[in-house]
Amino acid sequence: MIARWKITYYKTPTGKFPVKELIDKLEEIPRARVYNTIELLAEFGINLGMSHAKKVAGTSLWELRVLGEKSIRIFYIAIKGREFLLLHAFTKKKQKTPKKEIKTALTRIKDFLKKA
Repeated sequence: MIARWKITYYKTPTGKFPVKELIDKLEEIPRARVYNTIELLAEFGINLGMSHAKKVAGTSLWELRVLGEKSIRIFYIAIKGREFLLLHAFTKKKQKTPKKEIKTALTRIKDFLKKA
């Protein structure tokens, strides 16, 4: 059996977990879809297919894609060994990913690396 990937949620300097908080605010069905997709990431890791994971061009970020009535996106990176850090989540409303969402995730990488 292949080892699973560990999923870690980014923690802000004030002790909050923004990805977890956004997920927990969702209604039951979208929330279940998000957790199921995170479970797929833990199981398949870097081999998760394009319908669920996509590299964000020009960055070190990957985008976890939760499909459904609400298109939830979670930016993440591999941090060490078999571990992913979930950095930022948002509801995608347009075809193109807003730059401010990418910037938030990149800022959180810098914060994480300062603490590591």
